[in-house]
Amino acid sequence: MSDSAGASTPEVFHIPLPVLPTYTPPNSYDPFRDTHVPLIIDNGASTLRFGFSTSGSKTALTPHAVPNVIARFKERKYNQPLLLFGDGVDAESGAKGQTKTPWEGDVLLNFDALVRYSSLSRVMLVNPRADAHPFVLQEHALDCAFIQLGIDASSVEHPVLMTERLGSPLHSRALTSELMFEQYSVPTLAYCVDSVMSFYQNNISSIPKVPFAEDGLVISFNTASTSVIPVLSGKGILSQAKRIPWGTQQSTEYLLKLIQLKYHSFPTRVTSTQAAWMLHNLCEFAEDYPSTLRSLKIPANLRASERIIQFPFALHVVEEKTEEELARIAEKRKEQGKKLQELAAKSRTEKLMQKETDLEYLLNLKEARSDNKREWTNTLQSEGFGDDAAFQETIKKLEYDLRRTRKKYMEGADEPVEEPTFSLVDVPDAELDEESVKEKKKQRLLKAGWEARARARREKEKEREEKEAEEKRDEEERENNFVEWASRLRGGQEAIMSKMKERGRRKAALADRKSAAAQARMKNIASLAADDRVPKKKRKAGAEDMFGADDEDWAIYRKINTAAPSSDEEEDYNQLQIIERKLLQHDPAFTTQHTHASLSSQRSALLSAFRPQYEEGDIAGHSRIHLNTERWRVCETYFSPGMAGVDSAGIGEVLQSVLARFTEAEKARLVKNVFLTGGPSQFPGLCERVYATLRPILPPEMPIGKPVRAAEPLVDAWQGMAAFANTDAFKQVGVTRAEYDEWGGERVKRWWGGNWNLAV
Repeated sequence: MSDSAGASTPEVFHIPLPVLPTYTPPNSYDPFRDTHVPLIIDNGASTLRFGFSTSGSKTALTPHAVPNVIARFKERKYNQPLLLFGDGVDAESGAKGQTKTPWEGDVLLNFDALVRYSSLSRVMLVNPRADAHPFVLQEHALDCAFIQLGIDASSVEHPVLMTERLGSPLHSRALTSELMFEQYSVPTLAYCVDSVMSFYQNNISSIPKVPFAEDGLVISFNTASTSVIPVLSGKGILSQAKRIPWGTQQSTEYLLKLIQLKYHSFPTRVTSTQAAWMLHNLCEFAEDYPSTLRSLKIPANLRASERIIQFPFALHVVEEKTEEELARIAEKRKEQGKKLQELAAKSRTEKLMQKETDLEYLLNLKEARSDNKREWTNTLQSEGFGDDAAFQETIKKLEYDLRRTRKKYMEGADEPVEEPTFSLVDVPDAELDEESVKEKKKQRLLKAGWEARARARREKEKEREEKEAEEKRDEEERENNFVEWASRLRGGQEAIMSKMKERGRRKAALADRKSAAAQARMKNIASLAADDRVPKKKRKAGAEDMFGADDEDWAIYRKINTAAPSSDEEEDYNQLQIIERKLLQHDPAFTTQHTHASLSSQRSALLSAFRPQYEEGDIAGHSRIHLNTERWRVCETYFSPGMAGVDSAGIGEVLQSVLARFTEAEKARLVKNVFLTGGPSQFPGLCERVYATLRPILPPEMPIGKPVRAAEPLVDAWQGMAAFANTDAFKQVGVTRAEYDEWGGERVKRWWGGNWNLAV
């Protein structure tokens, strides 16, 4: 891990690996045959819990629980279609993409996942391997429940207490009632709201035959919604209950989107199941979310709050080679590098000789210039030059290129120090024959080249002397006044870095079409289409475009060409390297952290703490997710759904709206017992956040009880249903078959634990 990721190693959480389901044999139905013991079904959006309401041992009150998902899958080995339910879906990877739940959000719609298709209700597929676990593939939700309970009768001869959502649509209730009465022939059927039954379970009196008369405010965190239900004198006031369309499912999706945005190139796919695990194990509520965010602006606090999740990864297998093979490979690479260097040197030499020849030719042409201006102009045009300025510019460019190339590639090269003889250069052409004239021209070119190299050697020697003198002065200054010397070099470094930064800022501004630099560039481009020197009449008449007649016209392209490299940029970089090298060598206060390379690549401390960077070869580090602000941000959506793009009130506004419908005395009774249920009710910080939300919306003198979590939020609703079903009051709330035939499936009896829509 790089330095930006922190020196200390915090605790790393590992994503749990999926486990194959095990086979659970059905229960024996004999203890419940012909007993009419109530059957309790908690039809949750994520988990189906079912069992008999028998009292007695604590084990008997623990329901069966299976995931409430179903998938149609064609088994390849036996080539037969199967219906997988619950844990059986996870056993087949091909079936996971075809999973379906009876619920669409918070509404029961997919009744094909509940309906029985045939009398064959159980298929057992046994893996022939000795180490494989057999498992049961159930056809659908209710068949799974009844088969697991061992019910082998032609009908379900037990009263049924079943959950439904707060404000459940009548269509869903009608189809469920039709299924229970027509398919399974249950004697009576009653519906209840799970959160009210969880409140009942946690507040029921231990004294027998004492009526339930507790007051409280129930906040239920469900899979696809969150509900607030007031309870007075043991009766849920369902007409004043409120629900917001935000639950665990939406929170999981929101966390997954935040992770995908933060780690857009993560090496493995993060699934919804993994995101749900992170939500339930690593996220928490903030009592004051803005203050928490402000505290996380400090990188140290952000690092301390992070949770690291390690995903599975595979190490690359490195093929080990013997010393002989490694030596042979190194020798081969060395030979290849040597050949490439030779080819590059040969190419540079050829280019250098060609430029020297061209320069010599142009210099001779310049020396042979005649006084006749017309004749000189014709000569330039025949050589491809528009005018004398272009000719002079070409000579200057060739001289500059030759000087720079010699300085860069011919440093320390051995050159002849003795002047070669050119015997035919000074001999008149009249005294030479044809072959000697050709040799004379050749010697003139060679002499010009040698003189050019001699000038280059002299210039190089002069530069070396100037450099040595500058280094000597620099050394004297460093020895005599080190502080001023270091300050001067640091000032030079800052000035060069400022120039480079300004250059980069200008390039970035040119990329923005609305910036002033980009607009000035567009004006320059637009000006190329106009020529003020040609009158409008002549332009309309098709007069000749005179752009380019002036050499300064071509300078416009340097202004509009944003990709053109700057010669100053390379010189600044080289000068910066020299300054930093001196400072690193002599100034102990100047470290590699102060160099331009380190400063330009350094990320901000806050950004580094938000998403630490790992080294290139750290496979384990690249397979990690760091959760910090997301831990509070996801939970905050319960109180501010607008953060996730949901146009809905949060829990605080809903609480205020619900309490506003009661008198002050009733408010005091409600807020003395604030009850939290559902999976997210166990998240850290929720009780404190609910209290902090209620306190400002109530009178200062009104006492508020500390919010209480459900003892076991996953099974409390089922256990409360079972406890109520064992009372005499349960017999008064169920709809019989005769009442179903008379009223239809939508009608229910009004009672304190059920919905009130279309209730009698």
